[in-house]
Amino acid sequence: MVKHPCYVEVSDMNEFSRLVCALERIPRTCFSFAMDGKDVISVQMDLLKERPVSYYVQNTNTGHYLSYGFKTNKEDCNIVNTITNPTYLYSPIIKIKTLPESLKPETAESEVMYESLELEDLTSLIKLSYGFEESPFPLFAFSDGTKWLVGVFMNFNESDEASYFCHVKIDYEPTKPFLKYSSKDGIEPSFVSGLTEHGYSYLKVIKLKGKHPLVKP
Repeated sequence: MVKHPCYVEVSDMNEFSRLVCALERIPRTCFSFAMDGKDVISVQMDLLKERPVSYYVQNTNTGHYLSYGFKTNKEDCNIVNTITNPTYLYSPIIKIKTLPESLKPETAESEVMYESLELEDLTSLIKLSYGFEESPFPLFAFSDGTKWLVGVFMNFNESDEASYFCHVKIDYEPTKPFLKYSSKDGIEPSFVSGLTEHGYSYLKVIKLKGKHPLVKP
């Protein structure tokens, strides 16, 4: 049986650009297509019991690449036709004329979901976010209506067992796009706007447009 993807909307183009480009050794490839009558660009980030989990943003611009970099210490992203700035990262955009049936969104509510696993503090989340990969996993953030959840999606044994959203709850919206930390100075992790301070490590934070539809309450 074909398992249709779940598409999760991120807050805006900045969030999507950070997801596919920031802190990546090689930017992820994204796909452009029409979904529910709207033009979107999307990237697959996970498999949940063989069901693709993709993140997307609505997009009205046209071009061959998504560019991402910093201008005057602020994130700068755009849809462009050529690679011109050597200091920027570029994600190629693959344009799909028509989605095949197997890539169309799931219409029924999913029965397969991430288990919710709350951690004690941001330091624990940081240590877990490095997982088993060369690059750290992105952190995803969304509100449950009272608090903000910031976390990472994990499958601890890489089998067909449960997958988890390992997260912390905070009392405020994380308005800055990176989480800065150091394993040497003992200073608490903090959300920051850029990657300019030397001697620190960083995780990118991606805000969703609403609650994640696959995370159990």
